[in-house]
Amino acid sequence: MQAPLDHKPWTIKYQPRTAKDVQGHDEALTNIKTFILNYKNQEKKAVLIHGSVGSGKTCSIYAIAKDLNYEIIEVNASDFRNADGINATVGNASRQLSLFARGKIILVDEVDGLSGTNDRGGVSALSSLIEKSYYPIICTAADAYDDKLKPLKKICSFIEFKTLPYTSVYKILKDICSKEQILFNEMDLKSLARKSAGDVRGAINDLQSLVQDKKILQTEAIDDLGDREKVESIFNALVKIFKASDASIANTALDYVAEDLDESVLWIDENLPKEYTNPADLAAAYNVLSKANVYKGRIRRREHWRFLVYQTTLMTAGIAAAKTEKNREFIKYSPTQRLLKIWRANMRYGLRKEIAAKIAVKTHTSKKETIQNTLPFVSIMMKKNKAMKSAFINEFELTDDEVGFLIG
Repeated sequence: MQAPLDHKPWTIKYQPRTAKDVQGHDEALTNIKTFILNYKNQEKKAVLIHGSVGSGKTCSIYAIAKDLNYEIIEVNASDFRNADGINATVGNASRQLSLFARGKIILVDEVDGLSGTNDRGGVSALSSLIEKSYYPIICTAADAYDDKLKPLKKICSFIEFKTLPYTSVYKILKDICSKEQILFNEMDLKSLARKSAGDVRGAINDLQSLVQDKKILQTEAIDDLGDREKVESIFNALVKIFKASDASIANTALDYVAEDLDESVLWIDENLPKEYTNPADLAAAYNVLSKANVYKGRIRRREHWRFLVYQTTLMTAGIAAAKTEKNREFIKYSPTQRLLKIWRANMRYGLRKEIAAKIAVKTHTSKKETIQNTLPFVSIMMKKNKAMKSAFINEFELTDDEVGFLIG
């Protein structure tokens, strides 16, 4: 019986597992590791890693974290454009103890996403948190020299991920071809590496799309590929999905956006009601989006990566085809607030468990019973009686965040 085809994206399958697997950034990796290990003695309390899209910034941080056995907390700055969002996410992560007493790295990805007209104090809030953080904060950006990031320049050490030469990209592609048993001509593979313009992630995606199910890299396919296209903004992608009358146009909308599918589906979910004002169209579109989510679940549970094409098609062409007519009004798209809501809910749930654990020890009851029967009364008493509030704080050794939860 023939073995089932592996449809897992190669960018995931061959993502660097350790720092030794990262190509072409030895000096940068050494500087990052030194910063993390000597964080408490560093004059500047954060690092800003900058470099072109697909150069390996984010995956390198994960590789270093694995080498050091550090926990890593990642937030995407573009999801939290104001001070409240930054404080609720990075603020809590920067003060809470790491799981299992391990070290911790806070990764703020795409921090240049904070710049722009929608930014309401996000950069300043992040700068303030960096100064107070118990743990190293590492930011990434494609454009680190935007004027609106000036507050970060004073407190961050800059580390550049230089654009990889085509020879380094070629080595990565050659290694993948060897592992996947792909037949190739050396000149063809070098041509593909040159076309990537240093975008390793893009080059790997191109290679997989050209040889998937064929096991051979053909010259004609590379010639047809053209040079690596520039990254498209998620806003342009949403326009293609929501406004397109031709499903084939919408189908390629997410091919060159920097956001992954998980992020893209949140953008679509957030802005869909703004575009599809006809209730029947909106219901049909959400029905399609729910089916895309079913395929996403199957991919995660069973690693059936061949379903990825179905998920993507439903998210793009499927939603485009769900409408009876396009909305001709200009719609201002906004980032999703769901991640922030989920984060806040998780933080509140975590605080409740921590408070319950402290009270349960003193009262010789279970945490479950404390949450159900004791916490509500403690909260009421602390709100109504200052002396009782002070007594509870001392007795249960409550932190400021825990007190805020109880009286909030």
